[in-house]
Amino acid sequence: MATILAYTSPSAGHLFPMLALLGELARRGHRVHVRTYAAGVGVVREAGMAADSVDPRIEDIVSEDWRAGSGRAVLRMTIEVFGARGAHELADLDDSIALVEPDALLLDINCWGATAVAEASGIRWAVFSPYTPFLTSPGLPPVGAGMVRRTGVLGRVRDVGVRAVVRRVFDAPMMAHVNGFRAARGLPALPDVDACLRRAPLMLVAGGEPFEYPHPGWGDAVQMIGPCEFGPGAAEAPAWLDDVDRPLVLVTTSSVRQADSALVATALRALADAPVHVVATCPAGIPDGMAVPANATVTGFLPHGPVLDRAVCAVTHGGMGVTQKALARGVPVCVVPYGRDQFEVARRVQAARCGTRLPARQLSPTRLRAAVETALTMEAGARRVADGFTATGGVARGADLVEQRVIGRSAIRSARLAPRAVRRSS
Repeated sequence: MATILAYTSPSAGHLFPMLALLGELARRGHRVHVRTYAAGVGVVREAGMAADSVDPRIEDIVSEDWRAGSGRAVLRMTIEVFGARGAHELADLDDSIALVEPDALLLDINCWGATAVAEASGIRWAVFSPYTPFLTSPGLPPVGAGMVRRTGVLGRVRDVGVRAVVRRVFDAPMMAHVNGFRAARGLPALPDVDACLRRAPLMLVAGGEPFEYPHPGWGDAVQMIGPCEFGPGAAEAPAWLDDVDRPLVLVTTSSVRQADSALVATALRALADAPVHVVATCPAGIPDGMAVPANATVTGFLPHGPVLDRAVCAVTHGGMGVTQKALARGVPVCVVPYGRDQFEVARRVQAARCGTRLPARQLSPTRLRAAVETALTMEAGARRVADGFTATGGVARGADLVEQRVIGRSAIRSARLAPRAVRRSS
C-alpha cells in the first residue's frame, strides 16, 4: 500500500481530528507517518502509526491572544504566529520527506510553509481542515466574524464592504507570509487567501450540512467528511462517572490557552441548583480558587466521549471539535464564543437550530442558565445535525477520497510491489 506523511500544527484540536482520518487509512493497510508536536507523538504511536516531532522552534512560537484587547489584535497575533511557524516548516517538512519517502502528503490547513513545500515537491498532496476554511462563498459573508447571512441588495452591499475590510486586515498580511514561502520554493505569488486555499488538489473539511451552510461555490475539490472524532482513551470512562446518577451537562473550554476561564466559573454558578451534574473540563489548566458546587466535577483534560454519551447538553467555548462531537450524538449545545473560529461555530449552531448562542460579553449566571434551558428544548435540531454528519460518509469516505484522488491506484500498486520501510524517529 502507499506511504502517507501527515504534517500538523502543534495543537490537539488539529491533530486529533486528523488522526480519525489517518487511523482509517492505516486500517486499510497504508503506512502512515505523522510529524506533529512533541506531546502528540505518543498519542499517534499508541494509535498504531509512526510519528516524530516537528522542529521544536515551531512549538516555541505560541500565541498570546488571550492578552489581546480586540478581535483585530487577535487576528494580527494569529497571522504572525502562523507566519513565524511557517518559516521553520520549510526545512522541517523537507527533513520529514527525506525520512519517510512518502507517496502522498496530508497537511494541516494552518501549515502555510509546509503547503508551499508540498506544492513544489511534485508529491501528491491534500489539505485537512478541522474548521470552516476561509474560502469565498457566494451569498455568504466572509468567514471569521460569525455574521448573519443576509439576502437581497442590502446583504450583497454589506458583504462587498466586509470583504474589502477582510482583504486589508487578513488577506494582505497572511499573503505576505504565504507568498514569501512560495517564492522560496520557486512558486508564483497568489492574490488572496481564497486562491491560496484552492491550490490544494483536495481539501477535506471536518463538518457537514445542515450544521455547515451549503457552499456550492466551494467546488468539488473541497469535501466535508463529518466531525472526524478521535480521542485517546475515549472508550475508558473515569471511575467516578459511574457514581453520578443525574443527567450530565458538559462544560468545556479551549485546549489552547484563551481568555475563557469565566465560562466554567459562570456555568458552575448558573447550574448549582439545577437537577443535573456538571462536568467541567479545563484542558489548558484549572483556574485557581474556583468554587465547585456539590453537583459538579471540575477536571483538566478528559476525553469528552464518555461524558457526551450521557449528556443532555454541552456548554462550549465554540471549539469546532467539541461542538461537533456533541452534535454528532444528538446533544444540543450552548455556545459562548471568545475568538478564533468560535464566532462562526456559534452562528452555525444558531442557524441550524441545534442549540443556543450567547456572546461572551453578555455572559452571566442568569443568562447562561436561560440559554442552557432553551438549548435543552432543541434536541430535534441536534438530531438533524447528527443525521447530516452521518450522511457525509465520515472518515471512511474521506479515506476513499484520499485513495482515489491523492494516492491513486497506480501509486498503490507500485507500493505493493516495492514497499518502503518507514523509520521511526526517537
